[in-house]
Amino acid sequence: MSEQNKTVSDSLTETVPSLSSSAMLVDLQISQFTGSKKDKKASEQVTAINNADKGVANVHKKLLGNCKELDDIKKHVGETRNHYHYAMTMPWSNMGLRLLTTPNYFNYHKAMTERQATFASLVDTFLQSYEWKVSQVNANLGNLFNRSDYPTLSEMKRKFAFNLDYPPLPDAGDFRIDIGNEGNKALKEKYEGYYAKQLENAMGDVWTRLHESLSNMSERLDYQGKGDKKTFRDTLVSNVEHMMGLLKTCNVTNDPKMEQARIELDDVLRGVTPDALREDDYLRSQTKQSVDEVIKSLPSINF
Repeated sequence: MSEQNKTVSDSLTETVPSLSSSAMLVDLQISQFTGSKKDKKASEQVTAINNADKGVANVHKKLLGNCKELDDIKKHVGETRNHYHYAMTMPWSNMGLRLLTTPNYFNYHKAMTERQATFASLVDTFLQSYEWKVSQVNANLGNLFNRSDYPTLSEMKRKFAFNLDYPPLPDAGDFRIDIGNEGNKALKEKYEGYYAKQLENAMGDVWTRLHESLSNMSERLDYQGKGDKKTFRDTLVSNVEHMMGLLKTCNVTNDPKMEQARIELDDVLRGVTPDALREDDYLRSQTKQSVDEVIKSLPSINF
């Protein structure tokens, strides 16, 4: 093993037990009925009418037309993934597993179980109206209507699911596979490299999100006293405050730079409100300057 790899391995030996006790993996699986289907016959007709090559144009039909009940489910799922799941966790694997820190577990679990309950309620509302919707949509689709496109009610129920699991975060050194000492050693070293890379990606995601929220704040606060001020929503401040919380709960490696950034931002935004930034030009200028200083201190990442 090279000296560099040995250093990484030694570092992981010290870090991994702490990480496995301060974080866990979370696996969110949500399935839903899309309500969209390709119509092969209509697609062929469109290409033929326009003298186009086969396959260059496709016709997708909305099986239930403009179905509010189904749209509500889609919107809820999107918000659950983007504003809750992704916002409160960090990336871990390309299989969809995310890293959740133990300090953030209770807030995450409470939010997600509430989202799960709302999902079940929205699905129930949709299923109650499903058969009536199918009977009414014939007029909307005209010749595109095909009764065989529609699952039965029992089949439709099985298309919706909301599952939340918390697999344990394995220690890099915990290999109990009977493949011999040499094979076990090589596998352990390979996983330690993977472990270090995934942890680097997770922490890098926090830095990237912080950089994006601070850059947005700096851009919206930029005002030289000429022309109209740039408008912004109250979330300009609350988004950064949210990131300050993540800097604390997601700092699983106890990175002093991350803690320092949190402390500096806490000082910058203490007592600052969106309305005050809109009304007080001096506060606006000073806040932008302070935010820019924090941005300069962030680690170098390929943003």
